[in-house]
Amino acid sequence: MPDLTDIDRIVGGIRYLVLATADADGTPWATPVFFAPLGRDGVCWVSSADARHSRNIAKRTSVAITVFDSTVAIGHAEAAYFEADAAALPAGETGQALEALNARLPEPKRMTADDLLPVGPLTVYRATLRRRYLLVRGGNQEFRNVLDMTVEV
Repeated sequence: MPDLTDIDRIVGGIRYLVLATADADGTPWATPVFFAPLGRDGVCWVSSADARHSRNIAKRTSVAITVFDSTVAIGHAEAAYFEADAAALPAGETGQALEALNARLPEPKRMTADDLLPVGPLTVYRATLRRRYLLVRGGNQEFRNVLDMTVEV
């Protein structure tokens, strides 16, 4: 049975997620972002507050997230999906997120507080994960599914 260790493995090994947001009218938008996990309950990233997905989050905090490796051969995909609530972190609460992001960045790309508003151009965002799902590929003996499906973990 899929469990949280499967999600931990996928999230821990991938550097980009697809973030799906919607504006105040419900018009969807999806974008890839470099991210880092924050324990089992969250992920973080930095973006411009003016980016479309950031403006959407300011209006509607509910987001969907997919983490997957797009380089694997057809039939070998693994993916984790999340329903989450996202928000910009207040200036005094960015330390853990910057540490997590910097652990995934090469030394010359690492960020400091000076990269964040009001000095720099970036804002730190955190998504708090509410529901978690895993991709189960078609032909799984346990689920006896012919086609790919998702299961909640």
